[in-house]
Amino acid sequence: MSTSYKSSDSKREEYRKYLEKEGVLDVLTKILVVLYEEPEKPVNALDFLKQHLSGGPPESSDVEVLRLELQELKTKHEAVLAENEELKTKLQQHEVPAEEKEVEG
Repeated sequence: MSTSYKSSDSKREEYRKYLEKEGVLDVLTKILVVLYEEPEKPVNALDFLKQHLSGGPPESSDVEVLRLELQELKTKHEAVLAENEELKTKLQQHEVPAEEKEVEG
């Protein structure tokens, strides 16, 4: 019976070392510390853990960079649309209307 117990113990120790080596224990510990330090505990602790394991919400600096990039792209898009309309107008001025084509032919 004691060999079975030792075997089980060594398997647990191996598994613990594996989790430690891969950084899993550190990540879980950090998330649990964040949960512990939350002044208002979340209604669903499991959802809290899942959110923090998946990286959680984006950092505010990331959001600001994306917001600026979006604004820049919107401005460029509006400029391209305006240029497109201008070019369409110029093209229409240079095209021979269908009625004139029939008269010439």
